[in-house]
Amino acid sequence: MTKNPKRPAVFIDRDGTINVDAGYLADPDELKIFPWSGRAISLINKADMPAIVITNQSGVARGLCTEADLDAIHHRLRSELSKSDAHVDAIYYCPHHPEIGEPPYRYACDCRKPGNGLVLRAAREYNIDLASSYMIGDKVVDLELALRSGMHPVLVLTGYGRISQTRIDALGIEPAFVCENLLEAVERIVTR
Repeated sequence: MTKNPKRPAVFIDRDGTINVDAGYLADPDELKIFPWSGRAISLINKADMPAIVITNQSGVARGLCTEADLDAIHHRLRSELSKSDAHVDAIYYCPHHPEIGEPPYRYACDCRKPGNGLVLRAAREYNIDLASSYMIGDKVVDLELALRSGMHPVLVLTGYGRISQTRIDALGIEPAFVCENLLEAVERIVTR
């Protein structure tokens, strides 16, 4: 029996990349997806690459939302994306913070970006070749996660992207490319 070959994936940050970063989002009705996000993710789907969301959600540790709230937000996210014939294959989130909250959420874990515990889990579960995969995000931790995981880092200038752009030179981080938004980033990935 032959094993299926590993394939590339596109990992995507949530807040500031797919949707407007509204701080610690706790209400699904406050989720505002960027108008280009559905089209971008549908292009990933058409390219037959897994689209996987990786997101830090320390609002849980901070007591600002619950994991049930996150489930409702992610249900809304999937529902909104489906209107563009788009879907994410998985959403992985870290509810922890190393210094804030109470156990089990106050925890120095390997899943909080830039830790790569969630990426490694997704790679196992979806048979992903990380060396040919991309991580798209608006924060320095997204780029650090990509580099730590052996992926191609892509910075988008939505959310905190413009602030992050000013920091990456000083940190010696070189993205594969810098794009205005998720759609531009995905278009560059799928046409490479």
